[in-house]
Amino acid sequence: MVDRLVLGCGELCRGIITEIRDWQGDLMVIDPDERAVDHLRDVSVNAEVGDITDPDAIGERGIDPDVIVVLTEYRPRATAAAHAAREAYPGAQLLSLPGETGDYTQIPAVVDGVISPGGLLLDELDERYFAAEPDRLAALRDTLRVMDGTLTICTHDNPDPDALGAALALRAIAERFSVPAKICYFGDITHQENRAFVNLLDVDLEALADPAEFEADHLALVDHSRPGVNDQLAPDTPVDIVIDHHPPTELPEASFVDVRSDVGATSTLLVDYLRGYDIDVETEVATGLLYGIRVDTRDFGRETTERDFEAAAWLLPRADLDALVRIESPSLSPTTLETIGEAIRKRHVADGVLTTCVGMIQSRDSLAQAADRLLGLEDVTVTVVYGYTDDTVHLSGRARGGTADLGQVFRQAFDDLGSAGGHESMAGAQLSLGIFQALGDERVQTQLTEIVEEQIEGRLRAALKDLDANVA
Repeated sequence: MVDRLVLGCGELCRGIITEIRDWQGDLMVIDPDERAVDHLRDVSVNAEVGDITDPDAIGERGIDPDVIVVLTEYRPRATAAAHAAREAYPGAQLLSLPGETGDYTQIPAVVDGVISPGGLLLDELDERYFAAEPDRLAALRDTLRVMDGTLTICTHDNPDPDALGAALALRAIAERFSVPAKICYFGDITHQENRAFVNLLDVDLEALADPAEFEADHLALVDHSRPGVNDQLAPDTPVDIVIDHHPPTELPEASFVDVRSDVGATSTLLVDYLRGYDIDVETEVATGLLYGIRVDTRDFGRETTERDFEAAAWLLPRADLDALVRIESPSLSPTTLETIGEAIRKRHVADGVLTTCVGMIQSRDSLAQAADRLLGLEDVTVTVVYGYTDDTVHLSGRARGGTADLGQVFRQAFDDLGSAGGHESMAGAQLSLGIFQALGDERVQTQLTEIVEEQIEGRLRAALKDLDANVA
């Protein structure tokens, strides 16, 4: 249940209060006008006379509110009430009207969200601010407010649209609470659509090269949950914020952690916070989030939930749809085309599982594109495409919905050799090539591909067999 405190009883309050009183949890209204309070009591609303601009008067009411709403339209009093409420209840979710002029710049920084009376619906108010648990909104807000310095938002290596969209949104949220933030990543952005994403939306990113030189006042991880796993950070790097939708092998240690695998994209989780804080999201951020959700759910056909659809519907009128079309229609590079062709030529299929080693690669992202395309072959339900650079073997896997928990398969097969993870229908891994070179003993370098194939496919088959046995 959510306890609610309403400060001031203007026309909006009197119009909806008989509905609010019936929601679960305790409700109290405080207003300096004795006649307004008597009217509320006549309709069975718990109301008291009091100075809503005095933190002591507000705090002595025997209620510990989860949500406080300032519903007085007079801006100077509303501003004073907001500051008083924040002082009396620093952990509560604090909402306010925009005031008589509708000028949002007049809203004090202590307010977490703004209620727009022109488009206010009771169902929306119930869902967004009263029936929903405010704990995560308050926890993230409190984590940001104590920061002194810049928040570095780190995506996983070679970031995809979901990671980039989530990072853009978290930067907007940090700036809402006056915390400067920057987005960084290790690796490369080589996928044609991802490059188009960055260029068309003019995304400001910092590419990191040397993990030993990494420094941050504060650190957030998006679309992955542990330093040193799918990024090049040291495993003991302190983390302040983690937001991810992939199921972790273990929860990370951080001041704020939101890891939920019941949605199709990390971008969906970030939309919750944008809406909860009522942030006027920029077109570039909305476009990035919408594209991130579409890519990670494969155009809402893979591991899609009702919340993914709701987030996309909220983003749609705020996004640049022309930019989305241009992002989704980039030219295919010759390197990627060669990788896809090699994957087709060297494929092995057994019991619906397609594996293929393409040997030395120039672009890691070309593996994901090949895995996506090969999943469309007849009688294929799982694809795993892999290749190697000078020092690392990269794997990309895809599975049809309900076929196998591919993230679990990858973790079981490769966690002891490097970093591996993902979710039910999409997974990836990065393994040190030196492990396979050592396994080759006296075999010459030209036989390296054979060694890699032998070890990787053996581990994959064993993990898939174990999964089938556990399901049975």
